[in-house]
Amino acid sequence: MNDDYAVKLMKEAEKQYLGPHTSSAFELDPRHLAFTLSRYKFVAKMLEGKNSVLEVGCGDGFGSTIVAQAVKNLVGIDCEPYVIVNAVENKWIKERGKLVVHDILESPYPEKFEAVFSLDVIEHIHLEDEDQFLRNIVHSSFDSSALIIGTPNKTSESYASHGSRMTHINLKTHASLKRTLSEYYQNVFMFGMNDEVLHTGFGSMCHYLLALATEPITSLL
Repeated sequence: MNDDYAVKLMKEAEKQYLGPHTSSAFELDPRHLAFTLSRYKFVAKMLEGKNSVLEVGCGDGFGSTIVAQAVKNLVGIDCEPYVIVNAVENKWIKERGKLVVHDILESPYPEKFEAVFSLDVIEHIHLEDEDQFLRNIVHSSFDSSALIIGTPNKTSESYASHGSRMTHINLKTHASLKRTLSEYYQNVFMFGMNDEVLHTGFGSMCHYLLALATEPITSLL
């Protein structure tokens, strides 16, 4: 690459805004940010080429950028207006996506999508609200849609920070996440992660869980 052109690109990007959540994570624990982005890379690979994708709980949209690079149209929703107003600004979100304030617990999104994903959200949903959360995701989906859910494993709770333990009110195990999603989707495929490493190893030893579910149960639509 021409040195002058490389410098030009760097100068254009040097003030790139990362968003409030991501900037905080970069300040407090940059290593954990790498783990988070690896989860988005998994989603991007699984959903590559999809025409329409919904992210439930997009936060400031930094990770969403990785998925926007791989799909044709991404809508990210979050119930917290502050993170949407102060979301990242980059070419991938501008060209292929949009970030919107919407609470999935209150209603489905008013469009349907080929795929939906939600990372690090379900563990914050009260158990009594979980059915509404998943039903509204199903109602935001076409009848052939896929869903990816990512969440910390309950078996790793003892290694979590105090803040995480306080806010993670609905942790799942490998078995319980699959059982829960099987009530809403005909097929559920389970993966695990330790740090940024994706695998299909023993469920109880996964630090993080990723479930890929396909074909919503039609009686729920």
